[in-house]
Amino acid sequence: MAIEIYSEQIDFQLEHVDRITTWLEAAAAEEGYEVGDINIIFCDDEYLLNVNRQYLNHDYYTDIITFDYSEEEMVSGDLFISIDRVRENAEEFHQLFSEELHRIMVHGVMHLCGYQDKEPLEKTEMTGKEDFYLKKLSTT
Repeated sequence: MAIEIYSEQIDFQLEHVDRITTWLEAAAAEEGYEVGDINIIFCDDEYLLNVNRQYLNHDYYTDIITFDYSEEEMVSGDLFISIDRVRENAEEFHQLFSEELHRIMVHGVMHLCGYQDKEPLEKTEMTGKEDFYLKKLSTT
């Protein structure tokens, strides 16, 4: 059981893999979950658009798609993350690329822990969780 990192159709290497995966595992644990198998797949906009169309029948770009395979107290799933979208969002929100990437990664893990973000109150709670765990990463 572990968090594995992959790239599809892009040449992208996550920096500090051990530190980041340990942080994500700790975030899940703090939410009351054990980490099962989580695959984080970095890709480009077109790859993620095709995933969005094929599996969700959505025809738009997005920064992350989370496929949740969790069971009871164990979180498992596939997190597809568009590096193109993360870069664009970082510029738009005046964030460092690494900060935006970490936010999106923990966002996906929070989805696996059961948090949603469709409604305004859910979005507020999700952003609060992201901020909470990002602060923890910055102190490690």
